[in-house]
Amino acid sequence: MPTKRRNQVLKGKHGGMQLLLTDDVTHLGKQGDLVEVKHGYGRNYLLPQGLATVPTPHNLKLLDLHKKRVEQAKESKIADLKVMAEQIARVPQLTIEANANEEGHLYGSVTEGDISKTLKGKNLKVEAEMVKLEGMIKQCGLYEVELHLGYEITSKVKVMVVPLKQTEKK
Repeated sequence: MPTKRRNQVLKGKHGGMQLLLTDDVTHLGKQGDLVEVKHGYGRNYLLPQGLATVPTPHNLKLLDLHKKRVEQAKESKIADLKVMAEQIARVPQLTIEANANEEGHLYGSVTEGDISKTLKGKNLKVEAEMVKLEGMIKQCGLYEVELHLGYEITSKVKVMVVPLKQTEKK
């Protein structure tokens, strides 16, 4: 009576090795995909690097549990971002002081980092990468800035750039 070897590699339609991806692999597939690769690629790269595993019933069950946890984490992150977008919408406007001359031209510019820092001062965790400026802010005035918080959630905030108040010399 032939015994089935444990974790025996399944052959695919084209004679290659079938593997279950445990991580995203460029030009091959996403995590959880069942792919067919050549034996050498699977044996010498994917398996030793931990990028794939043999598709056993146990591994498929673990993968399903992992996917459910990732989906729950994504849903909670989206809910948190929606709450933050509502909080940002309630902010009437941000005021940023910058060095400027009498005509209102800034000596430098107001960047994404400056806007992010001001929002963080109001307990809103907005990173500089989330701030999308249409151009450089190089003059005093009122600007509407769009924020891409992630997962296609956006918000807008009004930014008032004012000249830095100089202390008068006696």
